[in-house]
Amino acid sequence: MVDLDTFDPNSVGNPNNNIFGLPFNEEDAKLVILPVPWEVSVSYRPGTARASEHINKASLQVDLIDDDITDGWKHGFYMRATDKNILLKSDYLRKEAELYINYISEGEIVDDNKFMCKVLKELNAGSVFLNNWVYEQTRDLLEKGKLVGLLGGDHSTPLGFYKAIAEKYGSFGILQIDAHCDLREAYEHLKYSHASIMYNALEEVPEVSKLVQVGIRDYAPIEVEYISKSNGRVITYFDKDLKERSYEGEPWKLVADEIVSNLPDKVYISFDIDGLDPKLCPNTGTPVQGGLETQQVFYLFRQILKSGRHLIGFDLNEVGTSTNEWDENVGARVLFKLCNLMIASNLAHE
Repeated sequence: MVDLDTFDPNSVGNPNNNIFGLPFNEEDAKLVILPVPWEVSVSYRPGTARASEHINKASLQVDLIDDDITDGWKHGFYMRATDKNILLKSDYLRKEAELYINYISEGEIVDDNKFMCKVLKELNAGSVFLNNWVYEQTRDLLEKGKLVGLLGGDHSTPLGFYKAIAEKYGSFGILQIDAHCDLREAYEHLKYSHASIMYNALEEVPEVSKLVQVGIRDYAPIEVEYISKSNGRVITYFDKDLKERSYEGEPWKLVADEIVSNLPDKVYISFDIDGLDPKLCPNTGTPVQGGLETQQVFYLFRQILKSGRHLIGFDLNEVGTSTNEWDENVGARVLFKLCNLMIASNLAHE
C-alpha cells in the first residue's frame, strides 16, 4: 500500500511520480489509464499518437481538487508507460497511410495499383492488431478489478476496450462527445478508421444498446441515413440544435437531463476532444468551429452520476500536441475530471 502520509498534495507535481504527480503504482491504484499511441488512420493533421506523453507532463500542473468527489485521487490513479512498440508500429504505418490517403484523394483507383493494394491490406491488418492488443490489455485490467480509462491516440483506438467492457458488464450505452458522427463504413477503405469507430462499435459489439452523440457538427449524408435507420439505437444531438435551443432560452439543465434520459443504466463515455470548442483544442486532428465548453460537458457528466447511472469506463482521444502546451493542458484537466467521475460513480455502486 502507498503511504500517503509523506505525500503533500499541495506541493508542486513531482515528475518522478506518475500521472498528476501521484505516488501510486499500478497494483495500488484503483483506476488505471492505458495510453494507446496510435494515429494510423488520421485523415488530416497528425500528432495525437504522442498525446499521452505530453498530457502526462502537463498533468503535473493540475491541482488535486475536484468538486465532484473529495480526495478522489487518494483511491489511486496510475497511467501505464507508453508501449514504444505500438508507437513505432503507428509511426511506420502512418507514413504508409499518408502515401495511401494522398493517392486516393486525387481520385485514383486503389485496385489499379498493386502497391496501394498492398499498403491498404497492411494498414487494415495493423488496425486489427491494435484492436486485439487493446482488447487484451483492457480485459486483463478489468479481470484484476481495476477501473480503466483509455487515452489515445486517434478515435479508432477504443474498439477493443468496448469489447472487453461488454464481456465484463453486458449491455451498456455510449455517450459520445464529438464534432463528428464517426459512423462511416470503412472510411477511405480503412475498415477501422477513426471516422468509423462508432459504426464498428454498433456493428461488432451488440452489447452497445444505445449510442448518444453530443456536439456533432461535421457529418456526411450516409451518417445521417445510418442514424435515421437505427430505430433509436443512435440518438444525435447536433451542435446547431443545441445552440438554437440555448438561444431560445432553454436551460442547459433541461437539455442535459434529456440527454441522460436516453442512456441506459450502464454508461461508457467516449470523449473526442474535438467535441469541444476548438479554442480549447486548436491542434486536434480535425478541428471544427462551434462545439461545447468544458464545464458544459462536465455538468452533463454530473447529471449522469446524479441520475444513479453507473459509469463503467471512458476513453479520451484526439488530443493534439502544441508548442505552447495548451491542448495537452486542457486534455490533462479533462482526464482528471473523467478519473474522478469514475471513482465517484463506482464508489456509489459498491
